[in-house]
Amino acid sequence: MLSTAARLGAVLVLALTASAAQAATYYVATNGNDGNPGSLSRPWKTLQHAADRVAAGDTILVRAGNYAGADFETPGTAAHPIVLQAYPGEAPAITANNPATPDGINLEGASYMTVQGFTVNGRTRAGIRAVTCQHVTIRDNKMDQNGYWGILTGFCDDLLIDHNVASRSVRQHGIYVSNSGDRPVVRRNTVWGNSANGIHMNADGSEGGDGIITGALVEANIIYGNGATGGSGINMDGVQNSIVRNNLLYDNHASGISLYQIDGSGPSSGNKILNNTVIVASNGRWAINLQNGARNTTLRNNILYNLGSYRGVLDASTDSLPGLASDYNAVMNRFTTDDGDTILTLAQWRRQTRLDAHSFVATPAQLFVDATHNDYRLSPSSPAIDHGT
Repeated sequence: MLSTAARLGAVLVLALTASAAQAATYYVATNGNDGNPGSLSRPWKTLQHAADRVAAGDTILVRAGNYAGADFETPGTAAHPIVLQAYPGEAPAITANNPATPDGINLEGASYMTVQGFTVNGRTRAGIRAVTCQHVTIRDNKMDQNGYWGILTGFCDDLLIDHNVASRSVRQHGIYVSNSGDRPVVRRNTVWGNSANGIHMNADGSEGGDGIITGALVEANIIYGNGATGGSGINMDGVQNSIVRNNLLYDNHASGISLYQIDGSGPSSGNKILNNTVIVASNGRWAINLQNGARNTTLRNNILYNLGSYRGVLDASTDSLPGLASDYNAVMNRFTTDDGDTILTLAQWRRQTRLDAHSFVATPAQLFVDATHNDYRLSPSSPAIDHGT
């Protein structure tokens, strides 16, 4: 005879097995009806109807056409994630806010969920928003001219933002990873023309949680034309023990990559900035900006340049110098430790800090195939070839 615990375990296994067996694929189309069963031949009409009925393990495929957004609150599981995806070969568009928030697609506690293949333009606040969640994937979406952000996340651990286009946010940022969500990955996105930051990470200590983002990976993004009203191509407040690598940033009108502390509960320390190309616009600031105790930063194998006549490679405050490991970078003769009040050549920077022994001075014309037309492939004669470590 089974014990009470064993019987409860058996019931739980049966329930999970039944749940997995019931996982389904549903369809939404502009010519559908929410009274339909949601099949391919008899699809639902609205995304919100799908959001209200989806369960762990379900997939929702959305046909081409214009839709109001939806508010998803049902979580998936690691074994049975929820997928909201464009029907193969089609590109549905979100042209009205969801009924609960002033955003296009909203995930509120909807963990283990993927949103893929949507165009979300002109929403009041964010194109896609995901908060109080974990293991959310936002992939292959296009967001343009949204009121504040293309993508906004908050308190979202193990987040993946991959291969999206986030452009021309009216008031703020292209991609905004906010609050103390750990291990976010922001990869292979194109982020351009946003009013403020291209990619912004802010641990927001004033909003609760530990106020620190750890284990972030920001890589292989193309970030350009951002910052007309201020902000950086990549902006990190209260981000620790994270990696920024293999990104291309050009024609941004404030700083390139900034590590600092304003609202984070601690400084942006212990980070690695590797193999990035950062070419700042002539009216921009510094390619790399380390402030407010951004200690133990590794800065290696980067190409750093400012097209203006004054600012340059690196602005590192004196409290950010401890633990700084900077070398093997292609640079110009402009460094500072006091926000530009004093400009140091590479030779002076070396003598003062004992850093960048293998770094070298080079111009975009020497480095790239055609920097004037934004072709930042290394030319065959580029001095950067085989000069890194």
